[in-house]
Amino acid sequence: MATDPRELYQQVIIEHNKKPRNFGKLEPCTHHADGHNPLCGDQLQLTLSVVDGRIEDIRFEGHGCAIDVASASLMTGAVKGKSVAEAEAMAEQFRGMVRGELDPSTEPHHLGKLTLFQGVKDLPSRVKCAVLPWATLHSALKGEEVVSTE
Repeated sequence: MATDPRELYQQVIIEHNKKPRNFGKLEPCTHHADGHNPLCGDQLQLTLSVVDGRIEDIRFEGHGCAIDVASASLMTGAVKGKSVAEAEAMAEQFRGMVRGELDPSTEPHHLGKLTLFQGVKDLPSRVKCAVLPWATLHSALKGEEVVSTE
């Protein structure tokens, strides 16, 4: 078992990249958006079902780097069953954390195991990879169908 946070981060990224959770297309869906990170080549399609202001189900498909896929996999698991407001708050906290604007060890948050991604802030070229699924979720919830991290 990994005790070093960086080692645990690497294990989680590898596991979720190899076996992503909630992978596939959700049909029918109430919301959807496509995300694209031209710098890395990440492409993500997000489909979700929102009923009475709550995310009943969410899935993603596409291809991307390990950080993008793992972020999407963990995100879908974290927001499933949450209210739209809770999911939006998590998205804002996640973006703040990976950009170095929120320190999960000293500031309140609702990220749980997603804090494993806090080390991404030290890899500036990978921040957009980690954020793409969250930006795509935000766009889908707002009714926007395309997002780019350019």
